[in-house]
Amino acid sequence: MATRQRPSDVGAADARRLGGAVGQEIRDARRSAGVSQRVLAERSGVSRTQLGCLERGELKDPSLALVCQVARAAGFNASLKLYPEGACLRDAGQLRVLDRFDRVAAPPIRVSREVNLPIAGDLRAWDERLTDGRNTASVECEVHLHDIQAVERRIGLKQRDDPSAGVVILLLADTAHNRRVLAEHREALRAQFPLDGGALLRALRAGRIPRASGILLF
Repeated sequence: MATRQRPSDVGAADARRLGGAVGQEIRDARRSAGVSQRVLAERSGVSRTQLGCLERGELKDPSLALVCQVARAAGFNASLKLYPEGACLRDAGQLRVLDRFDRVAAPPIRVSREVNLPIAGDLRAWDERLTDGRNTASVECEVHLHDIQAVERRIGLKQRDDPSAGVVILLLADTAHNRRVLAEHREALRAQFPLDGGALLRALRAGRIPRASGILLF
């Protein structure tokens, strides 16, 4: 029987793999520039031993500070971004919102969870996809709305990269915080999400995909 790896073990393996890749990039850049380990170590503020181990992928647990210091000294701007993968751990509140929302759509609308973007290796996914056989809606669920511009950008990039996205429903948990944020910023979001909750619900309950994107407190 196959042994299931713990997330901690997989994460440690990710760290070793990423550390090795970063070390190789730094070593290649240093050699191409004709810079010695001693000089780069001095520029980075780390020891030559630490730099050598980093370049060879031998550091068991390289700190983020060390990697960023050496990367800057070597002419790189280090970047770290997290992506959901597969059945990612979800907030229980988000699952409750999605479960309630799923009961709104009437036939012939069909609902699918976790629909990946159609780009090889891209780990992004829509929380849900609705289709009535002709038209499509993609759902992005937010339990705690805190960065309006980040949400706009994230959804806009997904729409750009997924020609099958259709209209987008920004589904928000109906909390006092979200109502307050939405009241303050609703008009700023109007161009991207023109429909309000009432119009979205009427369409879905009638078994139709909404005619445009919108925001629904639910």
